[in-house]
Amino acid sequence: MGSLSNESFDVFLDSLKKAGIEITNEQELRERLAEAQWWRYAFTTLASNGRSIGICFKDRNAECKKSDIHRAFSEFQFPENAAAIFDASLKTHH
Repeated sequence: MGSLSNESFDVFLDSLKKAGIEITNEQELRERLAEAQWWRYAFTTLASNGRSIGICFKDRNAECKKSDIHRAFSEFQFPENAAAIFDASLKTHH
């Protein structure tokens, strides 16, 4: 079975938003993921270091669905530590 197509980052981001995540500077994030050969790695990097270019993730209304977020990371075949890195980025946002 082949890997998911590069376009699938759109579906992944939409699933995060449905789970209650707000993305600041989403257009920039989408452009960078579209350019990346390995969008999962790029996403993880931007989740932990994107604040300097205005890319931030936050829990919209403090009601995000952690199980839905972790399910999205699993369904899109992210490395094990990616969900933890993303969780940490949510906690450091002010």
